[in-house]
Amino acid sequence: MRPKGSILCFVCLCLVLLLGPGCAFAQHINILKAELDPDTREIEIQQEFTYQNDSQDTLAVLYFNDWAHSYSSKKTDLARRFAEDFKKSLHLAKADERGSTRIFGMSDFEFRNLNWKRTPKRDLIEIQLNRPLPPGASVKMYLTYTVTLPPNKYTPYGYDPRGGYYLKDWYLTPAVYEDDWQLYSNKNLEDLYTGITNTTITLTYPENLFLGTNYNEVNITSYPAKQVATLKGVGRKSGDVILNSSRKFIKHVTPYLIVVTDIRSPKYDEISQGISINRITQFIHENLGDYPYEQLLVSETDFNKNPLYGLNQLPSFIRPYEEQFQFEMKFLKTALLSQLRETLFLNPRKEQWVTDAIVNYLMIRFVQTYYPDQKLLGKLSSIWPVSTFTLAQMSFNDQYPFLYMLTARKNLDQRLTTSNDSLIKFNQKIANTYKAGLGLAYLAAYTEREEVDKSIEQFYNTYKLKPVTPSDFRRVVESNVSRDVSWFFDTYVETDKRIDFKIKRVDKLEDTLAVVLKNKSGTNVPISLFGLKNDSVISNYWFSNITGIDTVLIPDREEDRLVLNYDQNIPEFNQRDNWKSLSGFFSSNKKLKLQFLKDAENPYYNQLFYMPVAGFNVYDGISPGIRFSNKTLLERPFIFSLAPSFALKERSLVGVAGFNYRKYLRKSGLYVANYSLNMSSFHFQTNSRYSTVTPAFGLGWRPDDLISNERRSLVFRYVNVFRDIDPSLVIETDPDYSVFNVRYNHYNNDIIDFFSWFVDGQHSADFSKLSLNFEYRKLFDNNTQLNLRFFAGKFLRNETNSDFFSFALDRPTDYLFDYDYLGRSEESGITSQQIIIAEGGFKSQLENPFANDWLVTTNASVNLWRWIEFYGDLGLVKNRGIDTRFVYDSGIRLNLVTDYFELYFPIYSNNGWEIAQPAYDEKIRFLVTLSPKTLIGLFTRKWF
Repeated sequence: MRPKGSILCFVCLCLVLLLGPGCAFAQHINILKAELDPDTREIEIQQEFTYQNDSQDTLAVLYFNDWAHSYSSKKTDLARRFAEDFKKSLHLAKADERGSTRIFGMSDFEFRNLNWKRTPKRDLIEIQLNRPLPPGASVKMYLTYTVTLPPNKYTPYGYDPRGGYYLKDWYLTPAVYEDDWQLYSNKNLEDLYTGITNTTITLTYPENLFLGTNYNEVNITSYPAKQVATLKGVGRKSGDVILNSSRKFIKHVTPYLIVVTDIRSPKYDEISQGISINRITQFIHENLGDYPYEQLLVSETDFNKNPLYGLNQLPSFIRPYEEQFQFEMKFLKTALLSQLRETLFLNPRKEQWVTDAIVNYLMIRFVQTYYPDQKLLGKLSSIWPVSTFTLAQMSFNDQYPFLYMLTARKNLDQRLTTSNDSLIKFNQKIANTYKAGLGLAYLAAYTEREEVDKSIEQFYNTYKLKPVTPSDFRRVVESNVSRDVSWFFDTYVETDKRIDFKIKRVDKLEDTLAVVLKNKSGTNVPISLFGLKNDSVISNYWFSNITGIDTVLIPDREEDRLVLNYDQNIPEFNQRDNWKSLSGFFSSNKKLKLQFLKDAENPYYNQLFYMPVAGFNVYDGISPGIRFSNKTLLERPFIFSLAPSFALKERSLVGVAGFNYRKYLRKSGLYVANYSLNMSSFHFQTNSRYSTVTPAFGLGWRPDDLISNERRSLVFRYVNVFRDIDPSLVIETDPDYSVFNVRYNHYNNDIIDFFSWFVDGQHSADFSKLSLNFEYRKLFDNNTQLNLRFFAGKFLRNETNSDFFSFALDRPTDYLFDYDYLGRSEESGITSQQIIIAEGGFKSQLENPFANDWLVTTNASVNLWRWIEFYGDLGLVKNRGIDTRFVYDSGIRLNLVTDYFELYFPIYSNNGWEIAQPAYDEKIRFLVTLSPKTLIGLFTRKWF
C-alpha cells in the first residue's frame, strides 16, 4: 500500500503537469482593460488584480510598482539618475512632455475604498488593506487610473514622433515580498522586479498601428478607427507592447522556437536572415532547452538598450564585420537577454550577474563554434597598416577581458554582486557583464567545458518560471563539476580582488622544468600555464593554491616559451610578465616595437608609440611635431611622453615631456598617490622662450559610492621657470624663478548642483600668498540656472617690484604657465580677448587690473533664455599704499558649452556703457578649450 504522503505528492505532480509550468507555484491574477488615446497619448486602465500572499507573513499593506510615474517629476530617482549621467533632458522637460499616472480609485472585492499613498520615491504605491491578508490567502482589488505616456527622448519607452509606441512597465505591477518588501525605483536600468502573474490584457489602440508583444496574441479584432487585442501571459512578468505605424514585426517559426522580431539587416537578404535565425534558435535550444512560452519577442528597441558595444556602433558603411556575423551577434544577444529576462525570475537589481554570465558565456561559445577565426577588428585586421597593430591580432572574444580591464586598470572595477544601481555606467553596461561571462569561460577552461554547459542547461530547466537565487546556480554548478570551484563564487564573484601572476624564473632539471610562479595580488584562484614551441601550444597545465611564491614541476617537452594565461580566459590585471623564454638569456629580453598611434598591450615587446602632434600659439605659430609614449589603450602605472615640436614661426624646437607614476591604494577614501615630473618649453613673446621643470606629488580621495562625482585632492609641486628673453624686452623680474605650490581641491561635478572649491598656497624667494576659490552652479526646478563664484587672495609677503606675480582681475599673467593662452603676452588683437576664468574672473578690461596686497571678487550669472545669460562681477582691489578700490562689470554671456566654449559681451562697468563705446568688438571676450583630452572627457564623463 502506497503511503498517503506519496499519493499526495503524486497528485500534486499531476496537477503541475496538467496546469503547465506557469502554475508550479501560487501566482497573482491580473485582468487589464486598457484603451490608448492617440490624441492625448494617454492610456485609460481598469485593472482587476487578485493578490496571492505566498509568503509566511500576514500582510497589512501591499506595494505596487508604478514606473510610468517616474517621469513625472525632477525629484524622482529616474531624474536623479539622468543627472548623474550628465543628461538634463528630463529635468528641463515641460509639463506636457512628462509621463505620469493619475489614480482615480482603488477598492477591494467588497467595493470598499482602499487607502493608498505614494512613497517618497514617487513611483511606488503603498496600499492599505481593509483587513490583514494571512499567508496563503488572496484579495481581489479594483484599480482605475490613467497613464500619460512620455516621449521616447529620455528612454526608448513612450511615444515616438512617427506615431508609434513602446509600452514597457506601463501599468501597476506588484512588488516582491521576500521576508520584506523589495522596493526599487526606476533608474533606467531595465531591472523592474515584480511578482509573477497570470495576466490578461484587453488593449484598444488605433487601427493604423501594428502590434508586437512578448505575450501570446489570443485575438485581434478590427473595428472602425480602432483595434482590440487580447493578450495573455501565464506565469509572466509585466507585458511589453510595441505599436508601429508599419508592419515591422515578422514571425519566424523554427523547429525550436517561434520568434517575433523587427530586427533587420538591409544588406543581408531575408532568406539568409531566416537561416541565421534558425541557427541561433537551435543554438539557444541546445544550450538552454525549451522556451516555455508561445513566442519570443526579439526587438530592435531591446537591442538598442543593450547593444554590442564597440565597433558595431560605428556607422554601417564603415563597420568591419561581414553582414551575416553582425546580424547573428545582434540577434543572438537580444534573443538571449529576452529569453532569460522572461523566464529566469532572479532579482534583476541585486542578482543580474547570473543572467549576464549565462548570456555572455553563450555568446563566447557561439563565436567559438561558428566563427573561431573572427578577429576583433574584422576585415580591417588584414589591411596594412592596421594589420601591424596588436589590436588587429586579437580575436573577437578577446574583447571580454580587454573591456573589463578598462575599468580595472582605472581602479573602478566593482564586484559582480554589486547592486545594479551602485555600478558606474561602464560597469553596468559593459565591464561587469563581460567579467561575468568571462568567469564562466574561466570556469569551463579550469574544469571541463561540458560540465559548465551541462550546469547552465540544468540550471535553466530546473528553475525557469520559478523563484530562484544565485545560491541555486552555485548548487547546480558544484554538483556537476569534478573540481573544487568555491574560489569562483567566493572570490571571483563576491570580491573585486585582482588576479595577477608572473613567472619569476625557470630552472632546467634534466627532463624537468622547475617554474617559479609568483602570485602578485595574493588572490587564491587557479592559473593556467602553457608551453609553446614555434608559437604552437604543446602543453597546458593548471595550478591552484598559489598565494605567494611557489615552484611547480612540469615535464621538459622542449618548449621554447612558457606563458601564463595564454588563451586569456582569465581576466588578469597585468600580462606583461606572463611569459619566459627558454631559448637563452638574450632571447628573454623583450624587443623594442615602434608602433604608430596607440595599441593594445603586447606582452612580448617593449612598445614605443609615436604619433604626429601640432600645437599653436601666436609666437610659435603652428608647431608640428611627434610624440613618443608608452601609453597603451589600457592604463598603466608608469607613463612617459616626449613630444618635441618645431615652431614654424620661431624656427626652433619646442615641446613637452612628462613622466608619471600612479599608485592606486584602495577603492575609496585615500585611493591614489601620484608622482610626476613634467617639462615644457615654448615661446611667450617674440624671440623669448620659457622652460619649466615641475616635480609634483598628489593624493586623491573619493567616496565609497563610485557613481558619485565628488573628488578631493592634495597636490604639492615645485615649479621651476627659466626664461630666455629677447634683449629688446624690458622686464622688471628675474628671468628665472621657482615657486613651491600646494593646493587642496574639493569638487562635485554634478549637472544639477555643481560645487568646487580650492585653497592655494604659494611660496617663492620674493613672495608668499594664499587664495581661496569657490564655485557653485544650481539648476532650479523652473530651469533657471544660477552660477556663483567667489575668489579671495592675500599676499602674506610681497617683495616684488612689478605686477607679474600680482593677483589679476581679468587676465592673470600665468607665471606658473598653467593656462592654455593662445597669446599670453598680447595686449591687443583677437588673442588678447581670450579669457580664462581665474583669480578675479572679470570680463571687462579695466584700468589697473592688478592687486599686490589683496583681492576679493564675486562673479555671478543667471540664464535669461536657454544658453543666454546675464552676468555681473563685483570686487575690491587693494594695492600697497593705495586705498581700496571698488570694481564692477556686467554683460551678456553666451554659455554654449559650459567651461569649454563661451562668449562674453560687456554692457556696463567701471568703464561706463561699454556697449556704446568705440571698437566694441575688441571688448568681446571668449573662452575656448582646445585640449583633446579635456574635450574627450566631456563625452566620456558619463561612463566612468
